[in-house]
Amino acid sequence: MICDLLIIGGDGDLAFRKLYPALYHLDLDTCLPDCLRIVSVSRSATPEGGFAKSVRERFEKYDNDLTIDEAVWQRFSKRLNHMQINATSEADLAKLRKEMFPDESRDLIVYLATPPAIFAPICQSLWAVGLARENMRIVIEKPLGSDRETFQEINSSLTALFDEKQIYRIDHYLGKETVQNLLTMRFANALFEPLWNSNYIDHVQITVAETVGAQGRWEFYDEAGALRDMVQNHLLQLLCLVAMEPPASLQPSAVHDEKLKVLRGLAPMTRRDVEEKTVRGQYTSGNSKGEAVPGYTQEEGAKPTSATETFVAIKAEVKNWRWAGVPFYLRTGKRMQKRFSEIVVQFNEVPHSIFGEQMRASSANRLVIRLQPEEGIRLQLLNKVPGLDDALPLETVSLDLTLSEVFTDRRVPDAYERLLLDVMRANSTLFMQADQVDAAWQWVDGILAGWRAAKQQPLPYMAGSWGPSESIALIARDGRHWQE
Repeated sequence: MICDLLIIGGDGDLAFRKLYPALYHLDLDTCLPDCLRIVSVSRSATPEGGFAKSVRERFEKYDNDLTIDEAVWQRFSKRLNHMQINATSEADLAKLRKEMFPDESRDLIVYLATPPAIFAPICQSLWAVGLARENMRIVIEKPLGSDRETFQEINSSLTALFDEKQIYRIDHYLGKETVQNLLTMRFANALFEPLWNSNYIDHVQITVAETVGAQGRWEFYDEAGALRDMVQNHLLQLLCLVAMEPPASLQPSAVHDEKLKVLRGLAPMTRRDVEEKTVRGQYTSGNSKGEAVPGYTQEEGAKPTSATETFVAIKAEVKNWRWAGVPFYLRTGKRMQKRFSEIVVQFNEVPHSIFGEQMRASSANRLVIRLQPEEGIRLQLLNKVPGLDDALPLETVSLDLTLSEVFTDRRVPDAYERLLLDVMRANSTLFMQADQVDAAWQWVDGILAGWRAAKQQPLPYMAGSWGPSESIALIARDGRHWQE
């Protein structure tokens, strides 16, 4: 692996919070090639004291628990370079190429840590000065458009200059250990796959709940909302991994093909479906972590009339033989009662109980895949309570696999570590192809159109709650309840 990494927008929040810490930990684990150079470019001048010093100061600011290995830091800091340039300027990029990337035999990874609005001019300039060569890979962050049409415009500006195999559309959820472990759990164990269908599964829940509000990024969030920001990418990608058919291999194309089938199998949302199967919400003032917090339209810089949703709940269906009749309940929101992300696969009740009243109404087995804050897998089973009672009292117990407890000698890597390493290895398995993003937008556009047609306003919910009561009714109408 002989390559260089160019981070455009290298002085931004994403770079300091995620990219540099991930690269440092890769260096700590000796996963970076010895010759790798990291070049940060932005319109800002190199900070006083040097760029490496600025990176270290941010490390210590954002992660108080991080202990820096001085020997590793010396090695890592020598990789770091910074140049003050305008990445849309051909003259500036020509200077960058001459000074930093004269050797075209080295692979070049370009990470666009910038707003999508300037993807096109940056890419045009990269191409014009000869940096867009065959051994170049380009990484782009969401949001990839605000609907299908705008995504296609952004994508066209990329595919006009690069082959699809050179474009890495990143979704950091796919880099989480437990998300990757979904493939292992399903396809490396004989236990689950025979049961992974509508004959044995009652429903699936996918929840991504946050306790934070939109403060600090209100303007960006108000343009997106929960549906575009979370459902279109994170939640639908998790749904794909749960619902996909076994791929022929772990080759990127095989995995991509099966995920695409799921997205294309999602039942389209008509206006009536949107009214009956979706809930929009917006948080009002309340209490979070013991502190009073403002409502969404009371945040600093907010517009009092904003109708952007901060919560979405959806009942989705995948129309194929495996999943016919199995609902997928999706839920995400800000200012929720707890921060967690998890997938719940609930199996059917036993067809006949010999235990009488000891079998409670909520006694079905559940497989709970927790993505954050801790990563792990839990299988909930009914077990007899120890004792001599003739009534055979039953209680739900869990077979628990918490990664940090099982692999005590292994650090669970951050998602960006896995994804950056995969880009260096030219492994696109965990990245989204254009047809996947296009199919996801097509489905989400149906919901957006239904909301507009019905003039549906977001329902208020108090900060620190579980969202609007209507979201509870959404699943309760089917005789089910959210796992919280």
